Amino acid sequence: MREELYAAIKGRIEALCINGAGEYYERPDDVDADDELYRRAIKHVDLWNHNVEFIEQEDAWARPAVFVEFGPIEWEPFKCGCYRGRGNVVIHTVTDWMEGRHDRAFALSDAVVGVLDGLCGAGFSGLTLLQTQTNHNHEDILENLDTFTVRYLREV
Repeated sequence: MREELYAAIKGRIEALCINGAGEYYERPDDVDADDELYRRAIKHVDLWNHNVEFIEQEDAWARPAVFVEFGPIEWEPFKCGCYRGRGNVVIHTVTDWMEGRHDRAFALSDAVVGVLDGLCGAGFSGLTLLQTQTNHNHEDILENLDTFTVRYLREV
């Protein structure tokens, strides 16, 4: 179910595009992911591994970037051979710091939330925004963190 959720999140984020006027929109599902026609708003998507804490020591990744962090999942028995769980997923939206241009970073974070809120799949449901915060602890980047709750279903 985490694999399915990560793939769904990544797919939605990779379909988030930006037009020449700076407006965000989702690329239609039935078209090829052609960056010439549909310029992606997010250039890099990956799992969270404290990426911004060691930014000077890591190989560079293109920005804007989104990192997906899975929090603990609390499980409870459900039906025969199944478990229901509840957990959090944190979406780290990382942009370059531009003096006085934080509005663009906030707008991008809002667009990411817009494509993810309510996301459902076979092994998860109800991705719901819980909390938003901004990490100001870096010189060259701005990191917005959006925490979602999610319900899981696991068959054993």
